[in-house]
Amino acid sequence: MSYGIYIGRNLTADGHAWLAGYGDEPSSHWLEIVDRAEHAPGSTITVGVGPEADMPGRRSEIPQAAETARHMRVSYSYYLGVPAPITNGGLNEHGVAVRDIWSTSRAELIAMTPAHQTGPNYSDLARIVLERARTAREGVGLIGALIAEHGYSDYGGNSHIIADPAEAWVMIQFSGGKGLWVAERLGPDAIRASRPGYVGVVPTVPDDRFLYPEQFVSTAEDLGWFDPASGPFDANAIYGDGKGPWDGARWVEAEMRKRAANEGGITREDVFWAISNEVLTGDTAGYGQVVPLVHPSFADLRMMWHAPVGPVTAPLMPVFLGQTGVPDEYAQHRYLTMGEASRFLDCRKAAANPDTVSHVPQGVEVSDSAFYEFKRLMHLALQDEAILRQVWDHWRRKERGIARDLPDVLRTAEVLLLAGEAALCRRVLTRESHGWLKGALDDCKALVVAGSAIVRTSGRLNCSRRPISTKQLW
Repeated sequence: MSYGIYIGRNLTADGHAWLAGYGDEPSSHWLEIVDRAEHAPGSTITVGVGPEADMPGRRSEIPQAAETARHMRVSYSYYLGVPAPITNGGLNEHGVAVRDIWSTSRAELIAMTPAHQTGPNYSDLARIVLERARTAREGVGLIGALIAEHGYSDYGGNSHIIADPAEAWVMIQFSGGKGLWVAERLGPDAIRASRPGYVGVVPTVPDDRFLYPEQFVSTAEDLGWFDPASGPFDANAIYGDGKGPWDGARWVEAEMRKRAANEGGITREDVFWAISNEVLTGDTAGYGQVVPLVHPSFADLRMMWHAPVGPVTAPLMPVFLGQTGVPDEYAQHRYLTMGEASRFLDCRKAAANPDTVSHVPQGVEVSDSAFYEFKRLMHLALQDEAILRQVWDHWRRKERGIARDLPDVLRTAEVLLLAGEAALCRRVLTRESHGWLKGALDDCKALVVAGSAIVRTSGRLNCSRRPISTKQLW
C-alpha cells in the first residue's frame, strides 16, 4: 500500500518542508543513485505491464527525454506482477521528491479497465518524474500529459505526492482507462498523510489549488455518478473508495498537528517519528525515506535520510546526491528478489536460457545484505518488547549524533565545490555516507547477536507459524 506524509514549511522548526514515507512490498529493496544522462534523438523507454500482471496489459514504447536528471531512489523487485525494477520515488537534482502511494478506485472503474491496457504504470510515472521534472507542478503536468497521450497501466488505482521546496501536490490516478486523474496543491501550512492517497471535494470551476483533465467532471455525470444539483464534487466519494482519510492517516495528522503547536514547531525527530513509530510501521514497511525539501547551493548537496527496512527497528541515515555510489551492502542482493530462486551465479545454462544467470553481480553478493540483516533485527525485536525499546533508543541516539555532524559535512563539501573541487567533494560525501551506513550495519549485527542470545536463553524465541508484531492502525 505504501505511506507518505508531507509537512509544510510554515509548521517546521527548520523552516523548510518535509516529505517522508515508505513502501509496503514484501520483495527485496535496494538503494540506487542514477547519474544524469543524455539520450539520442528517437530513443524510447519501455513502460506498462505485461500479461503476467494481476491486472494484465501490453508493454509499449514511449519517447525518452533528451536528458534525464541525476536522482536517487529505492527500488524493489515485485508487486502485483509489475515489471522490475520498481520504484516508489526518491529525489532528483532539481529538488523534486516523489512518493508513490496506493489509492483504490471504485469497483465499477476497476471493472472498466481495458484487458489490454497500455501506458506507464505507477512506477514508470514516479521514475519519469524523477528523471524529468524540475518542479512539483511540472511533475503533475508531466504525468497528466503521459496519461492523455499514452494511457495508464494500473492495478486498481494509485496516487503520488510530488513535492519541491515551494509546494507539493497529491495526485490520484483512477482506474477505468478513461484518463481520469486529479491533483490537489498542498501549501506551506499543510499536513497530509496518504495511506491510501485521496483528494476530497474538488471545485468544478477554475481553482489554482486543483488540476484535472477536461473530462473529469463530465465523465461522472455521463455515468450517473454525479449530479451538480445534488452537492459538491467529492472525488474520493465519486471515483475512489468513498472513505476519505483512513484511521491511521487521521491519527498521524492529528499527532503532527499537536507537535506543530509546540514552541519551535515540527522538528526533524518529529518527522522521523511519523514514519518509524510502531503504531504505523512494522514488517510490511520495506524501507524508510525522509527528504528535507530545500535548495542547497549545489545539487550535489541534496540529500535524503534512508532506512534499509522499516525504521521502527532501523536508523535513518544520510545519502547525498553527490556521492559516487552506495555501499555494496545496500545495493541489490538476491535475498527476496523476485526470480532469483531459479537463477544461478553460474553461466553453464546460459546458452539455453540466459535468464538462468543471476541479475545480481557476484562481487556484490559476496557482501552482507543490509536488507537481510536489518530484517533479522526487526524480527528479533518484535518478539521482545524490552529489546524493541532498546533498539529504538539506540537508533534514535545514532540519528541525533549524525544530525549533529551533518552541518559540518555539508559545509566541508560546499567549500570544496566553491573551490572548484567537485571530485574531492564527492569523495568526502561518499566517505561520510558510507561510514554512517556501514557503521549502522555493524551495530545491527551486534544487536542481533546480543538480542538473540537473550531471547533464546529465556526460551522465548517464537518458533510458531504465527508471527508476533506490534498493534498497528493499518
